[in-house]
Amino acid sequence: MSYGLYVVTSKSGERLNGQIANTVFQISSDPYIVGICLNKNNLTREFVDASKVFAVSVLPLTTPLDFIGHFGFKSGRDINKFAEVPYKTAVTGAPLITEHTLGFFEAEVVNQVDVATHTLFIGKVINAEVYSDDEPMTYAQYHLI
Repeated sequence: MSYGLYVVTSKSGERLNGQIANTVFQISSDPYIVGICLNKNNLTREFVDASKVFAVSVLPLTTPLDFIGHFGFKSGRDINKFAEVPYKTAVTGAPLITEHTLGFFEAEVVNQVDVATHTLFIGKVINAEVYSDDEPMTYAQYHLI
């Protein structure tokens, strides 16, 4: 199966974190409800669980590998992932990356489900913006870089 490639972000107090994720999907359109599934060992999952908010940035096909690696192969327990990455905050306070993104949506968690090694968070979208209609990156395309 192939999915898109995204940066999922959240906050815990004043701390910010984000990670690469491929399990992001729309559940309904009225109201807009989305799901994200995060590994229980990841700091971003802890932040979503604590704050009950998350944001998702859609990565374009042109995203550099080092940018993906910054959010995918480094832990927020060891580094501040937003120290040198341009971002803004919006309604939820979760960070929204402003480079290498086609747009974003942010959501408030309305439910969560334990699924063995992961947690499925279900969120109501409260804010979204499209920056570009360029082609989004898929997980399969990422493996070809």
